[in-house]
Amino acid sequence: MMANKNISIRNKLMRIIMLISGIVVLMTCLVFFLNDFYSFRESTLQNISTYGQIISNNSTAALAFESKEDAQEILSALKAEQHIVAASIYDAYGKLFCVYPTNYNINQLPTTPGVVGYHFTNTAVEGFQPIVQGSKRLGTLYLKSDLNALYDRFKLYVIIMGLILCFSFVLTFVLSKFLQRGVSAPILALAETAKAISEEKDYSVKAVKLSNDEVGSLTDAFNQMLTEIHEQTEKLNEFNQTLEQRVKDRTNELEAANKELESFSYSVSHDLRAPARAIHSYANVFLEDYGNKMDDEAKRLINVILKNGKKMGSLIDDLLAFSQLGRKELIKTTLSMNEIASNVWNELYKIESNRNITFDLEDLPDAHAEKTTIQQVWVNLISNALKYTRHNPKTYIKIYAQEKNGEIIYCVKDNGSGFDMKYYNKLFGVFQRLHSQEEFEGTGVGLAIVERIIGKHGGKIWAESAVDKGATFYFSLPIN
Repeated sequence: MMANKNISIRNKLMRIIMLISGIVVLMTCLVFFLNDFYSFRESTLQNISTYGQIISNNSTAALAFESKEDAQEILSALKAEQHIVAASIYDAYGKLFCVYPTNYNINQLPTTPGVVGYHFTNTAVEGFQPIVQGSKRLGTLYLKSDLNALYDRFKLYVIIMGLILCFSFVLTFVLSKFLQRGVSAPILALAETAKAISEEKDYSVKAVKLSNDEVGSLTDAFNQMLTEIHEQTEKLNEFNQTLEQRVKDRTNELEAANKELESFSYSVSHDLRAPARAIHSYANVFLEDYGNKMDDEAKRLINVILKNGKKMGSLIDDLLAFSQLGRKELIKTTLSMNEIASNVWNELYKIESNRNITFDLEDLPDAHAEKTTIQQVWVNLISNALKYTRHNPKTYIKIYAQEKNGEIIYCVKDNGSGFDMKYYNKLFGVFQRLHSQEEFEGTGVGLAIVERIIGKHGGKIWAESAVDKGATFYFSLPIN
């Protein structure tokens, strides 16, 4: 205390000014650094999310047509972003579809897609972006970016903070000898500005320049940094708005194309209905009226016409039903899935009553869905189980359900002919068949209709099977 009392008031004031100015400048730099560090982290996540949205939007066609070359070419555009070190696309079943760069060690990639979104790890920024077309998820994009930009920015700010602190102490020491009062005012003003910016996140605010000396230069530098940050923020906001508009335009284009395709399918199937029925009807009349005047070959040919006319009618009806699904508005109610599945089975079994069939229907949870379309789902799945077990001496069909992750999963299992899982990607396509017409009849539209119905209800459908070992079809519905 005595030593402090013996120091001159000038030195005391100089020490106080130096201490206060040092603390103010340090806190200003720290607040600015922490705020900018957080903003930079957020902008980094936003940037990689933006890249993810662009790549995922551009990858829908490649996944839809299973073109690995197109997908690889789309990923190669990431060369323009030097910090992205790895990327990959997974198909709808979680299998690796393509990798960027092509020589990247796939063992360092996630084996399956994880939770959607991007996050920081100890060494990188990584995450997953869904690839969606309409309401259908085609796959998942994975991006991984290094933290070099963040480290470089951190090092830069440490250097800047060190330089600013050193400069401030030297400047304060020199000026405090002559202009103690003149130094304190601009520093306090600068601190107030930094505080306001930190609280309001408004980088358009500028510090008031009270002098043209070194403190004034510091104010100018501070304002210049604020200006640059403000400009970068404005550019980022403008880019985000432009990107949002592009995504919106692309979505509108896809919706218009889907509506046009649905209208075309409806028009074609509707216009073909009458001629197909006329062919079948007139051929049937011809056979009834002139059958006794024809030889066996003529009768066979007429029966071929009748058979194919019936097949064409069924195909047109299925195509019409498929096209109408896109325009049908769902009116959901609480449904007893036990009752629906049981009624469908009783109706279908009347046709197959001469077969040795064991039918096991477990207690099914109720569902919140549209009755007509869900009944159509059960008709398709149960009739398929009956059809593809037709060659078995003993048929076993089981229907059961389970609740998992906020969904109800319904299952239809049989011991029929099954199918090869390597052709699974064709299973739910329109007019796609995994068995010949001679072996099992059908139009190849039923499962496509089922997938569309379940998709409109916010669920999904999938299957597991092996050749001659039966098949199990699953479909999920949200628990509301």
